[in-house]
Amino acid sequence: MKPTLLVLAAGMGSRYGGLKQMDGLGPHEETIIDYSIYDAVQAGFGKVVYIVREYFLEQFKETVARKYSKVKCVDGSALEFVFVTQELTKIPARFTLNPERQKPWGTAHAVLMAKDVINEPFVVINGDDFYGKESFLIAGDWCRAHEGSKGVYAIVGFELDNTLSESGGVSRGICHYDAEGHLTDVVEHHNAMVEPDGVIRADNSVTGEHVVVNAKDLCSMNMWCFTPDYFTGSEAIFEKFLEANIGELKKEFYIPYAIDCMIKDGSGKCDVLATPSHWFGVTFKEDRPGVVAKFAELVEEGIYPSPLY
Repeated sequence: MKPTLLVLAAGMGSRYGGLKQMDGLGPHEETIIDYSIYDAVQAGFGKVVYIVREYFLEQFKETVARKYSKVKCVDGSALEFVFVTQELTKIPARFTLNPERQKPWGTAHAVLMAKDVINEPFVVINGDDFYGKESFLIAGDWCRAHEGSKGVYAIVGFELDNTLSESGGVSRGICHYDAEGHLTDVVEHHNAMVEPDGVIRADNSVTGEHVVVNAKDLCSMNMWCFTPDYFTGSEAIFEKFLEANIGELKKEFYIPYAIDCMIKDGSGKCDVLATPSHWFGVTFKEDRPGVVAKFAELVEEGIYPSPLY
């Protein structure tokens, strides 16, 4: 069984100022998505599903056809690509969309857009985040081990100090889990950074306190492993979400919220998988030079070929 990679690429990146999913950051203009797909293929994945917006669908298709036409899976078969669009109007027919709403429905809604094209275990990632080779190997192994499973999912947790920014404070959801390694909660912390005394502190969103956080705490960077039954459970939760929020202009249906609902009602468990990889990504334009330098370093170390494809 070859897992599928689901890439969340529908966001324009308003703070970044452009379509950052297509920004060339590698030595030969490789994008972050290019490196993620390379790592996924090496880890045994067989299909890539893109979640995009209708207005740049054709641009994405053309780029993929040109760039990945000769990419093969580890078994020699062609890598399969599927494109699905996320739009505000893609909600159950019994709901009437607020005409003033412009904001997307969120990451869990984006994942639901792929329910008709994925029938195997799959991994969800952000298109503008770099997750590292080890993360895809760990996620791929989990998917293969859970073919046919139901009600058990997973989150790939990154050590906090492997996700911090040199530019300032960041928001990170720290994973709490039980003795069996099952997720119990994800607590958002804001302004996480190494302070002058060398200690990492952040603002706990629940208590409002500025607290010391452990450098090795596992945090969510939106890398999830799901089996196809996730779609059914998530769809039911989305309907309840819409019943309460259909008139709202900004509230979004996020993956952590869907998972939290499943944990609390007993319909699902979520394994916490630790990765040693270093995460990095581009949020603001100011982040770009540092990411370019990191990719150059990875190429120089021989971790990636150049050009990548």
